[in-house]
Amino acid sequence: MAKKGSKRYRKALELLDGKNSYPLKSAVEVLAKFPKAKFNETVEVAFKLGVDPKQSDQMVRGTVPLPHGSGKTVKVLVFAKNGAAADAARAAGAEYVGFDDMIKKCVEGWTDFDVAIATPEAMSEVRKLGKVLGPRGLMPNPKTGTVTEDTAKAVKEVKAGRVEFKLDKTGNVHVPVGKASFSATQLAENARAVIEAVAKARPASVKGSFLQSCTLSATMSPPVRIDLREFLAAAA
Repeated sequence: MAKKGSKRYRKALELLDGKNSYPLKSAVEVLAKFPKAKFNETVEVAFKLGVDPKQSDQMVRGTVPLPHGSGKTVKVLVFAKNGAAADAARAAGAEYVGFDDMIKKCVEGWTDFDVAIATPEAMSEVRKLGKVLGPRGLMPNPKTGTVTEDTAKAVKEVKAGRVEFKLDKTGNVHVPVGKASFSATQLAENARAVIEAVAKARPASVKGSFLQSCTLSATMSPPVRIDLREFLAAAA
């Protein structure tokens, strides 16, 4: 993260009214005016949610397809015992496909992939990798569509820009919505899809305000606060 005293960061702050919240379209326009880093920064939205992360019935988790993709090349590992499922995964573009061999590599500490997908049959053994894959957020999960018989569909969706969101221990959610090189329209539409998906993921047990705050930022930029009023009806 950039230091608040850096020249680029200070210049960005001069363009930002930190006391105000901006409509989504305006927030993206403000972000676009910030001085750029020397690399293609990742843009993300961050939420502060009115939930208790310690309560299992208040977990917020899901996936959402980004209309314009994430801008990231996603390396996919597929665990499949069945030859047809393995062949379908390879045909769909999965970089790594296997079962015993891939489980062995993971046990040895290999995690050079971004998403792991498994067939239900394979999960009997894959779930034993919980201590290796779990802490890195790589464990296949039916709730995120990564435990499925249709490996081809899952691989294609992940490759096309489906992203996962999950509540962290502090009650926050961070979701990438693209790259700084994206157009303002692409970033706004991707961000809208994520905000609406998180709003709809409100647990039934949550009382009071759910979407407490939301910001948009690039890797090296200060956060731009988004005015959530247009989204609150979905989260009510």
